[in-house]
Amino acid sequence: MPYIQARLTIKLDETQKDDLQKKLTDATSSALSKPKAYIMTEIEDGKSLYMAENKLDKGAYISIKMLGSASKPSCQTLTQSICSILANDYGIDGSNVYVTYHPVDLWGWNGSMF
Repeated sequence: MPYIQARLTIKLDETQKDDLQKKLTDATSSALSKPKAYIMTEIEDGKSLYMAENKLDKGAYISIKMLGSASKPSCQTLTQSICSILANDYGIDGSNVYVTYHPVDLWGWNGSMF
């Protein structure tokens, strides 16, 4: 916890995926004060995403599930970080990025509950 699910329209090679995973983990850990050791990331590339009925050449949807909730300022900080990472490193403009946050009350790991 948290679990970051990144869906991107662009294709990434394994090195790029590893790099994006590290950057998303670092940003999430910093903004939400969560230990990196418990952050899981999934990256799905080459997805078809549409906005206003238009297919995006470069776009992303990032979903973050977390144990409990986070403050709006923390989520704002993380959203800014994610959009900067995607724009600067992958050419995905922030206007083509959605980031959603999903608090979870019950979270299991390693045969027990947090």
